[in-house]
Amino acid sequence: MPRQRSRRLWRVAVLIESSRAYGRDLISGIARYSREQGDWVLHFEPRGLESPPAWLRDWEGDGILARFPSSEAAMRLPPLRIPVVDLYGTLTPSGFPLVGTDNTRVAHLAFEHFWEQGIRHFAFCGLTPGYWPYIEQRGEAFRRCVEEAGHTCSLFSVPSAHWAVADWEREETQIADWLRTLPKPIGIFACYDERAYQVLNACRRIGLRVPDEAAVLGVGNDPVLCDMATPPLSSIDLDAQRIGYTAAACLDRMMRGRRQQKPIYLPPCGLTARRSTDLLAVADPEVAGVLRFIRDHACEGIRIRDVLAQTAVSSSTLERKFRRFLGRTPKAEMLRVQIARACQLLTESQLSLKEVAYRCGFHSEKYFSDAFYRLCHKRPTADRQEQHQIRGL
Repeated sequence: MPRQRSRRLWRVAVLIESSRAYGRDLISGIARYSREQGDWVLHFEPRGLESPPAWLRDWEGDGILARFPSSEAAMRLPPLRIPVVDLYGTLTPSGFPLVGTDNTRVAHLAFEHFWEQGIRHFAFCGLTPGYWPYIEQRGEAFRRCVEEAGHTCSLFSVPSAHWAVADWEREETQIADWLRTLPKPIGIFACYDERAYQVLNACRRIGLRVPDEAAVLGVGNDPVLCDMATPPLSSIDLDAQRIGYTAAACLDRMMRGRRQQKPIYLPPCGLTARRSTDLLAVADPEVAGVLRFIRDHACEGIRIRDVLAQTAVSSSTLERKFRRFLGRTPKAEMLRVQIARACQLLTESQLSLKEVAYRCGFHSEKYFSDAFYRLCHKRPTADRQEQHQIRGL
C-alpha cells in the first residue's frame, strides 16, 4: 500500500486578548476557519496584550493574527519575516494589512436608529484623539452623518484608562459633567459598549432619565455587559466571528504566497435594540401617543382604524403630523415595526415563514412575503439565508 504524503501544517499565532467578548468572538471565528482547513496549528495564550508575548521573538511559525490595543504595544513587536494580519489598526503603519469593521456603515446605522426614534440632538462619546485612530474614525463618521442631515454633533473625548477603578470613576465624573451641558432629549453614540456602560452610569449619577432624556447606544453587542446595564444597553453587532474568520482566510492566502495590501472592512450585521434607546423623542403628544401604540401593538394584527382610535385628530391631520416628525405615514410606521420584528425572528429563530408572518401580525404568508420584498427588496427566505451565511450558521 503506497504511503500517504504528510500534510503541511501551518503554525499560526493568535495574539488577541480574551478578556472581552469581542476578542473571544474573533478567536471563535479564527478557530472555525482553522477547523475547516484542517492543516492549521493555533498558538494561543489566554491573556491581555499590553505587550507581545516573550516567546514570539524565537517562535518559528508561519503567520500571525494580531490585535494590539495600542500603538505602544504594537511597537514592541519584534522584527518579523512572516505574514501578519492586523485586526485593530495599530499595525497598519508597519505595512501589515488590516481586517476590521466598516466604521462608515456603523455610523450610518447608529444615526438612522436615533433618527427613527425622533431624536434631533446628537453626541458621540469616544477616546482622546490620536490614541486609537480606528475608534476615532467611528466618531468622525457619525459626526458627518449628523451634519449631512443638517444638525450638529457634540464630540466628547475621555482619556483612555487602564480599567482601574480610580480611572473608571474619574472618567464617569468627566462624562457626567459633559452630559449636563447637552440639549435634551439627545442620542448619545458611544465608541464601544464599555464606554456606553459608563455613560449610563453617569446618567444615573446626575438623575438623567434614560432613554427619555438621553438615549444611549454602544458598539460590540457584548451580551453580558448589555444585559447587565441599567437599563439594558442597545448596541451595534459588529459580527466579530465573521471578522476573525475573514482575517484567518486573508492570512491563509498570504502564507501561500499571495499579497494582501488593501484593508478589508466588513459591515456590521445589525443593531440589537434594548431599553436604552426605546424612546419617543417627538414633541407632539398626539404623535408620541400613537407612535407608542403602534410600537406596542403593530405585531398583533392591528389595522389603521385601531390606530386612529387612539387620537382625537382626523386621519389626514395625523398623517400630516407623522410626515412632519418622522417622514412617513402611520401605516408605513406600522409596517416598519412589523418588518423589523420579522428580521429579528428570521435571524434568531428557526420558525417557519408562516409562523413568522403570524407572530408579526400578517394575515398570510404571501402578504408577509410581498410586504417584506417591498420594504427590503428581497424575500424573507433570501434574508434568512444571507444572515445565516454572514453569521456562519
